Amino acid sequence: MKFQYRFLLALLLFCAAITTYAQQISKADLLMLTPEWKGERFPDGRPKVPDELLDRLKKATLEEAWAVLKNKNFRHQYTENWMTINPDSVLVGRALTATFMPGRPDVQRVYDEKGHNQDGRIKSQNAWPIDLLVKRDVYVADHHGFHNDGPTIGDNLGNSIYAKTGNGIVYDGAIRDISGLREIGGFTSFFRTYHPSHHLNNPDGDLNTTLTGINQPTRIGDAMVLPGDVVLGRDGGVIFIPPHLVEQVVKTSEIVRLRDMFGHLRLREQKYTPGQIDNRWTDDIEKDFSKWLNDHMSELPVPKEQVAEFLKGRTW
Repeated sequence: MKFQYRFLLALLLFCAAITTYAQQISKADLLMLTPEWKGERFPDGRPKVPDELLDRLKKATLEEAWAVLKNKNFRHQYTENWMTINPDSVLVGRALTATFMPGRPDVQRVYDEKGHNQDGRIKSQNAWPIDLLVKRDVYVADHHGFHNDGPTIGDNLGNSIYAKTGNGIVYDGAIRDISGLREIGGFTSFFRTYHPSHHLNNPDGDLNTTLTGINQPTRIGDAMVLPGDVVLGRDGGVIFIPPHLVEQVVKTSEIVRLRDMFGHLRLREQKYTPGQIDNRWTDDIEKDFSKWLNDHMSELPVPKEQVAEFLKGRTW
């Protein structure tokens, strides 16, 4: 009798603990985790980096973004060794995160019960984060690299994701229906592996994954990702940019791009030597660069307003 009492008490405490631990992050916790973001937010508290910055970020390289983050001591934001859909395209958007763990039936039942009966969620857990997606989001999921019987994303959910966001995914695990996903067109995506099986989510039968976090901080490869981070995926790699650093990444990228254009032009004209361009520029070269910017402001691949702002801060 005493054993049964202890077992029942332990079970009740476990259920209380797992219910208290929110599967989806609260607005208060999200505000606490992102205090350096001073701009607009979604109703749930997720940082909303402006669309205009997302558009400009598409031309940035991974190296440019990485250098800015490294200088700000963000050293664990880049991940690599991905398989891709649309490898020649660029993925940019605001992260909405999901975290899966190896399936555990008692936890699965608690989350199913709470999700269906308290939170108004429908269908299986792998669809719950997708229901929250909006335009310009990127679905970022840690599926712990699960392969056989692991895929939670196929062409049905892929079409839903693309319809909601206009973007693809960053998925640390296996996907399925890869031919159907490629047919979507703009579904630029990064994933670890492909397998024709599908995930198993029955707590009373076959179960291999449990959704433990929605918009919680999550791990993707070597990176920590927070909801609202901006995803830049291209050339086989993905970097997650904290929202308060996106504008600096964009502006740095644009300056580097303009300097490269000018330097390459002058090298082709043989006005300067490679040694002069590769090293710190002299005042004469800097003056030439400023004049070139002024003369070609309307022709440059950077908004005219940004070029004008850049020139205001120059003293030569």
